[in-house]
Amino acid sequence: MTTQSRREFLAGSLGSSVLAAVATPTLLPTAVGAETRGDMPMRPFGKTGVKVSILGLGGWHIGIQKERAESHRLIRTAMDAGVNFLDNSIDYNDGQSELRMGEAIQGRRDQVFLMTKHNYRDKKHALLDLETSLKRLQTDHLDLWQFHSIERQEDPDWIFAPHGAIEAAEQARRQGKVRFIGFTGHKSPDYHLKMLTKPYEWDALQMPLNVLDPHFGSFERLVLPEAVKRNLGIVGMKPMAFQNAPKTGVITSTECLHYAMSLPVSVTLTGCETMELLQTALQAVRTFRKLSADEMQALRVRMTPFVNHGQSEPYKVTKNFDNNPAAFPPPYEA
Repeated sequence: MTTQSRREFLAGSLGSSVLAAVATPTLLPTAVGAETRGDMPMRPFGKTGVKVSILGLGGWHIGIQKERAESHRLIRTAMDAGVNFLDNSIDYNDGQSELRMGEAIQGRRDQVFLMTKHNYRDKKHALLDLETSLKRLQTDHLDLWQFHSIERQEDPDWIFAPHGAIEAAEQARRQGKVRFIGFTGHKSPDYHLKMLTKPYEWDALQMPLNVLDPHFGSFERLVLPEAVKRNLGIVGMKPMAFQNAPKTGVITSTECLHYAMSLPVSVTLTGCETMELLQTALQAVRTFRKLSADEMQALRVRMTPFVNHGQSEPYKVTKNFDNNPAAFPPPYEA
């Protein structure tokens, strides 16, 4: 997804509203870690033994500023406020997101939990991606390396084929270049569930979790309980459904964040391309308290007129957010 196309989509209208009735999802208990860093609550990252900030900084959004110094300022301001979970991907803004993040964390690498993602499904190209990301981020290791955007039914099988990218992940872990392994996606909960059927002990996964999600192709209802059962590091993303939730005018950005943070997740990622948006997110953390089951359901009901057969979560129903890696299906090169 190019910078321009994402901006154009963000500027698009929400479209017509259609009432969508859904079953009430079960709200799982959220274990909020007692530790804080300043005003920032910290939560366990699954079974890894690591604590991460309740709020994480979305990587795509910190690579689009006109001046590199402004990207640095956003990242460092978030870190100063206690944010330690930094999201990224090798393809964000043609590498600018990784480059600028690498520059911003110099001298402070030990203060962050650094994550990036890769696109290839074969071992050879995944390892090349890893070396590129390490160089851009100016580090000798990643805390979390994730398979980016599981968006095809075939993706899990390609990754686990002979000479597939799962072999790259394990090699990188053995070499000390990667601490933990996970996967991401926003297309369908079915693809996440298929990844979880593979014979592998995942450390983490990432998925869209927001107040609109329970109504259509729901990761909250279908994937989240399984991730909790496995004690994975759970990374929630798109807490505002690509801004389509607050655009309705019936819910605020702060309510969106409070909903997402009240789910049993380790960290909620949000995009903060301006200092104003970052400060709004940090204020949402300061005022956060876990919502009750009734409060959560009231917010879901409030959003039912805006589901529009999934159009309010365009990353689920369009190709505008899909990646197009040269993810050649097997057989792969040795």
